[in-house]
Amino acid sequence: MSKMIEPGPGVNTGTGQVAQSGMGQVGQSVHRLESRAKVTGRAEYIHNVELPGMLHAKVVRSTVAHARIRSIDVSVAKQLPGVYDVITAEDVLKLIPDPYYGPAFHDQPILAIDKVRHVGEPVAVVLAADTHTADRATDLVAVEYEEMEAVFHEIDAAHTETGIVHDVIRPAGTFADLKTLKPRNKTNVAMEYHLRSGDVDEAFAKADYVFEHTFRSQQVNHLPLEPTVTVAELTDSGNLLIHTSSQSPSFVRIEVARLLGWPENRVRVRTAYLGGGFGAKLYIKLEALTSVLALLTGRPVKLSLTMEEQFYTITRHAATVRIKTGVTKDGRIVGRHVGTWWNGGAYADIGPRVTQKSGFTAAGPYDIDAVSLDSYAVYTNLPPAGALRGFGIPQLVWAYESQSDIIARELGLDPLDFRRQNLLTNGRPHATGTVLEDAGTSEVLAELERLMDWHGPFERGRGPIRRGRGIAIGIKAAVSPTTSVAFVNIYSDGSCGLHCGTVDMGQGSDTAMAQIVADVLGITAEEIRVIHADTDVTPYDMATLGSRSTFHMGNAVRLAAEDARKKAVEMCATQTGVPAESLRVEQGAVVTQDGQSCTYGAILAKQYGMQAGNIMGVGSYIPDYQKPNSETGRSENITPFWMVGGTGVELEVDTETGKITITRLVTVGDAGKALNPGIVKRQLSGASIMQMGFTLFEEMVFDEGQVVNASLADYKIPGFWDVPEQNDVQIVEVPHRKGPFGAKGIGETGSLALSPAVANAVQDATGVRIYETPLTPERVLRALRQQQRNEWEDD
Repeated sequence: MSKMIEPGPGVNTGTGQVAQSGMGQVGQSVHRLESRAKVTGRAEYIHNVELPGMLHAKVVRSTVAHARIRSIDVSVAKQLPGVYDVITAEDVLKLIPDPYYGPAFHDQPILAIDKVRHVGEPVAVVLAADTHTADRATDLVAVEYEEMEAVFHEIDAAHTETGIVHDVIRPAGTFADLKTLKPRNKTNVAMEYHLRSGDVDEAFAKADYVFEHTFRSQQVNHLPLEPTVTVAELTDSGNLLIHTSSQSPSFVRIEVARLLGWPENRVRVRTAYLGGGFGAKLYIKLEALTSVLALLTGRPVKLSLTMEEQFYTITRHAATVRIKTGVTKDGRIVGRHVGTWWNGGAYADIGPRVTQKSGFTAAGPYDIDAVSLDSYAVYTNLPPAGALRGFGIPQLVWAYESQSDIIARELGLDPLDFRRQNLLTNGRPHATGTVLEDAGTSEVLAELERLMDWHGPFERGRGPIRRGRGIAIGIKAAVSPTTSVAFVNIYSDGSCGLHCGTVDMGQGSDTAMAQIVADVLGITAEEIRVIHADTDVTPYDMATLGSRSTFHMGNAVRLAAEDARKKAVEMCATQTGVPAESLRVEQGAVVTQDGQSCTYGAILAKQYGMQAGNIMGVGSYIPDYQKPNSETGRSENITPFWMVGGTGVELEVDTETGKITITRLVTVGDAGKALNPGIVKRQLSGASIMQMGFTLFEEMVFDEGQVVNASLADYKIPGFWDVPEQNDVQIVEVPHRKGPFGAKGIGETGSLALSPAVANAVQDATGVRIYETPLTPERVLRALRQQQRNEWEDD
């Protein structure tokens, strides 16, 4: 079952999974609960936290890419009036003997120990009463380095025997799905994943044509408008309270407690609204360092990054993808091999998980008899790379959907028909061995065809302005295994609170989760208070990442609400003598068949003899999962759900300047069930515009590891004038049988396929093919000149 929907008041497309007689807000574009607080400036952000006696921290950062630290002289800096102290690794080691952290590997020191591995790595920290004094003092810390051979490109780094970033590789063992993957010691390959399905060599031998190409994507930055910030303080009982702009408070508590050797209940982590995250605020970023500073000084410490510092904290993986595809004369793909090298930078962060999770989708949403995939997480001497809106998938889709177009054009086939001919559909096994279920591959492609009027006439432009159009489609597997837990608390007066660790960083999760509770309890989302992530108050959630929250936390919230409803109904049944089976819930009350209505507040008052007590519903959700076979990389249950997104582009290319202007952008995503269509559409649109920047102009430019455009003045992100004149967003609904009300994650799907759709449209317009992002005017013009055999000579 599938359909297309338009958001708007009154739309109710409930799947029948809702509670008895709910208010039916699931499926409606309910206004966001926090909208008034945000537009009036009352919404809480960690940046606004100020505490008595608080010190401000500024980081002294490495100026070289790879070097041994000969000495650090802090004496002059300490003399500057207003400076409280200057902290180095020597001080950290007195408190924590093994101060290394990280989600996948414990490879990142809180402050550099003995050597530095990238420009911008924290070497020391100045503490002062104000940020300006601390900032001035960082220039007074003298660090002497002995430079070492540095490696910057992922292919070079994977094969070198001399420029080794880490002498010892330290897997953390945090994630069960990574335990079968092994690092290569004495190399820069942090971890590798291999998938084997069918006989690829035999498939290539039987193919009529074999195509081989190499594609590359560049380092880009997350750049949330709220830079990362953390405040740490000691409580009066000697415990730690960490206020942080984090997407993963539960993980931060676990990791800080592990570093200190403390029980988790001595570390409290709370957050507030985030001014964007996109993966930049996942796992540990500033929390371990600020915790150490607070413990060493006994005073609250605040560390707030500048925009420039964000470029040295986390990036998105650059990637080289080599793809080889065997095809029959009639356009059937029979074999594919993909090798992917991920530029992970100096520290692994979540790169190994990106390597595996994205790696096994590298063959694309296609039904191919034989597939072999190799995926390598590679250390280099660049800033660390992590997750960024798509968890590595856009880099892969860039390769396989660019090649899909090349193959179709070479064979004289229509690019959309070629995709449809090879598309993986529900009921067919993916290369991993997991059967595709409840995924909208066909529906998304059909909707793209309709919206683009793909087989209709198209005006090609005139003179130097050439017009073209392109499409692409991508598939992503949701992260697993993960765990989410939620509490629903019905207070003594019948009002309701939702305790969940999902962090609302602009995606609208507070409202969507409240809509789920509302439908189950028969009330409205506006009546529910969503309690933000606070590890002393809210239960465990792995993290807000990878478009997992709607499915994983949404199921936990639904189960918690159903548990609370069941307890209220049973309590009412005991009080009235009416069997629970004959009671129903509607409009905030339990109702008998003869119309007698008992509000939640009345039930509690009767239970406790006065306005008192609570009804606590608890829900936890762990999706089914089977980790991949260590030899073949295959699994019969590798993901709880598949995400599918497609993009269509119409554009103009100025053949005299190389400038690309996207005149129409069409984004289609499969939501399963859009809990709040308005929010879903804005998520899809935001993801596509962000990816448009990565496709056309965003790029971190390095000179010997130094970022030379680390500011919003030099690193341009899309502005309103960059948004295409026509920006169409469409939702496809293919309900997931295990999703809350049929819903799936969708936030990243708008970013999956945009880059190849643009490149395909450029070829359609001009006949030239671009193999590396971003598609800057210079890169396009060089390709046009090469086509004309009139190439520029490099400087």
